[in-house]
Amino acid sequence: MSDATNDGMRKYGLVRWVDDRLPFVEILEHHVLTYPTPKNLNYFWNFGSLAGIVLVIMIATGLFLSMHYVPHVDYAFASVEGIMRDVNGGWLLRYMHMNGASMFFIVVYIHIFRGLYYGSYKAPRELLWMLGVVILLLMMATAFMGYVLPWGQMSFWGATVITNLFSALPIVGPSIVTWLWGGFAVGDPTLNRFYSLHFILPFVILAVVLLHLVALHTKGSNNPLGIDLKGPQDKIPFHPYYTIKDLFGLGVFGIVYAALIFFSPNLMGEPDNYIMANPLSTPAHIVPEWYFLPFYAILRSIPDKLGGVLCMFGAIAVLFVLPWLDGSKVRSANFRPVFKWAVLLLLLDCLVLGFIGGKPPEGNYVLIGRLATAYYFFHFLILVPFLGRFEKTRPLPTSLGTPVLGAVGGGTH
Repeated sequence: MSDATNDGMRKYGLVRWVDDRLPFVEILEHHVLTYPTPKNLNYFWNFGSLAGIVLVIMIATGLFLSMHYVPHVDYAFASVEGIMRDVNGGWLLRYMHMNGASMFFIVVYIHIFRGLYYGSYKAPRELLWMLGVVILLLMMATAFMGYVLPWGQMSFWGATVITNLFSALPIVGPSIVTWLWGGFAVGDPTLNRFYSLHFILPFVILAVVLLHLVALHTKGSNNPLGIDLKGPQDKIPFHPYYTIKDLFGLGVFGIVYAALIFFSPNLMGEPDNYIMANPLSTPAHIVPEWYFLPFYAILRSIPDKLGGVLCMFGAIAVLFVLPWLDGSKVRSANFRPVFKWAVLLLLLDCLVLGFIGGKPPEGNYVLIGRLATAYYFFHFLILVPFLGRFEKTRPLPTSLGTPVLGAVGGGTH
């Protein structure tokens, strides 16, 4: 926003009076409008703002759904059917919320891989990255608890299998399981606990997202070249340049989201979850939602139950220490010829893990899952530190403008 526009807003007595006591207009101008942004950001940077928009959609639809949902094992399934059939627009709210979870994870996973490729986890943005991993963990907890609420077959048996994993932990494991269940089996107390936590955790996510934004605006955004900004010539204000770009990305996202809701709302769901939960009938194949499948594959690839649980949580924990595992001084994979292919191979590996997680643990699927799990940890614990120390990198541009001007200077190893 220009100074003239800001002065125009502040000329109104009420706005000026409020802004002198609570500088809302000033904060809005600094953090949203005139926030200095690298001038070379590509469309992969849209996914951060998209994640924030989807979070708001999820909170809004969740609030309306909570007005009609009954967290009781005898009525939960019927209340969800009632929302679909009897509440005006209830089917739309439920499909927006249900598919919004999948879209949320798609957007966040792309956002994470963008950070991996362009080195957004490196100094001075380590805390920014770690807050992002915290958001991912909170999302996974919220999504798991939300998956239990419809109280279908997959809801019940998924809750039974996943909560039982904590029993593998020595000494404290059984106590944790009893606390999660609220008793000695998955039942009404479990559903009530999960409903309460599923309701409150999105607001915790929102609070961590605000911290994430504060950390981002403290050290500034990374960029595709991964180099520090040299001066005003490397920056442009966020508005109107990136607000327009984000709106375009939102339009494309909205088309995909709407197509999913209106034409194939159950594409990413499990048919068994439209059957009311029955503790006496076990589904032939218990699988979590698709966004958990890579971690589920890691869990099943380890023969030992405790080892599988530790590896599953280790797959997330390794992301916390990634800034210190990668010792390379070059951030962007564009200037790291071997690391670039390593990140793309990691992406392929995660897709393979997702595929294996949806298959029964038998035959060649077990072998492929173990190989994919081994490569996942090999990438972070061995390959990344090795490349960070020994990889020969390409010369870095001296500023954001030199790639456009065709002049490349400086170098690093």
